[in-house]
Amino acid sequence: QVPPAPPSMETTGHIQLPPGGPVPLPAPPAASAPADTGNTTLAVLLIGPAGAGKTTVARHWARSRRMPTSHISLDDVREWVRSGFADPQTGWNDHSEAQYRLARRTCGFAARNFLANGISCILDDAVFPDRPVVGLGGWKRHVGPGLLPVVLLPGLEVVLERNAARSGNRRLSDEEVARIHGRMAGWYGSGLPIIDNSAYDVATTAQVLDDVLARSIASPPTW
Repeated sequence: QVPPAPPSMETTGHIQLPPGGPVPLPAPPAASAPADTGNTTLAVLLIGPAGAGKTTVARHWARSRRMPTSHISLDDVREWVRSGFADPQTGWNDHSEAQYRLARRTCGFAARNFLANGISCILDDAVFPDRPVVGLGGWKRHVGPGLLPVVLLPGLEVVLERNAARSGNRRLSDEEVARIHGRMAGWYGSGLPIIDNSAYDVATTAQVLDDVLARSIASPPTW
């Protein structure tokens, strides 16, 4: 009897594309290591309300690392749907929730495959603390227990000002921005690290994020 063939590894050029299992917690750095994320391969989730600067900060942090690092914004992935896009601004319903879940699962799959090939990944999403069904637990399930969440939460005046500078479907009403910001305050007391970047520029916020992540590697938050 001929033994079954071993499972094949899909390849694209010289890059292996393994299935990509759940991302484990990164190993703590040596005591003598510098207090930054250095060459550690990380999976990061940057959480925050609309106008917090999540995408801009995540992109800057990814570009400034010594380690190869990718950035995935859940909003961008949701908008891959061109015909039949369920815009949450028209109302949150079963259709928009299904597309959100699909986008989150797609982000998780991509993040695991980046990590499996030695490329860190930072994701950004407006995860609400009072929506566990479509919240943090789903991200942990799709990425793995090694996902490091950090909350970016500037003051309301800051997010209102940033939202006013937006255009298209990314711009929300002031009332909606205030409502989202108020719900995000529920992250206080959650045990997750929170950065108030009200007075920081992008580069400073990215540096503070790196400092927070270095501490999270040494002592992962409970969530």
